[in-house]
Amino acid sequence: MPKGKPAGVRCVQLGEDLRCLIFGQPERPAVCGQLQANAEMCGKLADGGKHARLYLARLEKLTAPD
Repeated sequence: MPKGKPAGVRCVQLGEDLRCLIFGQPERPAVCGQLQANAEMCGKLADGGKHARLYLARLEKLTAPD
């Protein structure tokens, strides 16, 4: 996404399995690599990533332009 990913828009590099299609590739945006997961973000591993997805959705909402 040349001009960045707008809040609330699914990343074009996100696969059907919710994994980054360009993880580890040089074209992966720096901001993606700078996001450091932590316990607050990830929650319990047994929830299949639901907590993390809700956390990231909240971050997008909080940082969306007015």
